[in-house]
Amino acid sequence: MLPILTDLIDHNLTVLFCGINPGLKSAWDGHHFSGRSNRFWKVLHQAGFTPYQIEPLNDATILDFGYGLTTAVARATVRADELTKDEFENAIEAFKTKMDLYQPKYIAFLGKPAYAVFSGKKQISWGPQTEDFCGAKVWVLPNPSGLNRGFTLSDLITNYKQLLIAIQ
Repeated sequence: MLPILTDLIDHNLTVLFCGINPGLKSAWDGHHFSGRSNRFWKVLHQAGFTPYQIEPLNDATILDFGYGLTTAVARATVRADELTKDEFENAIEAFKTKMDLYQPKYIAFLGKPAYAVFSGKKQISWGPQTEDFCGAKVWVLPNPSGLNRGFTLSDLITNYKQLLIAIQ
């Protein structure tokens, strides 16, 4: 059985970044976004969220900047499209409980799948959403996975930078 990737979360974070689910490498390593092709840490730094690029081994230092990490679904997979709609639906209540407890100012969903199920919306645009979720403002950002070739590194940085500008 795969280990569960531990959330990096605290009360009243400025942004809680919510991945769809852990990749297998991240689950085994015990560190978020540790897959070699994942661009999260590079994008976060180049968009201006952190003054240096955090290494996955030091992922907990993201809390020092007022940001945190969680996933919508705990089960690790090679690809997020291996998850079923039932897995997302079964994760909603636990996710809401977590948001009510920690009360981040913003939730940044990394990719559309989790937010689509959690919000019940069929059409979701990138960027800020009109409704709050558990009292937090919501942004939907492109997933930084190396498997997401629909967004270049530059595209990702531009999208993430828009969130940074909004929270300042």
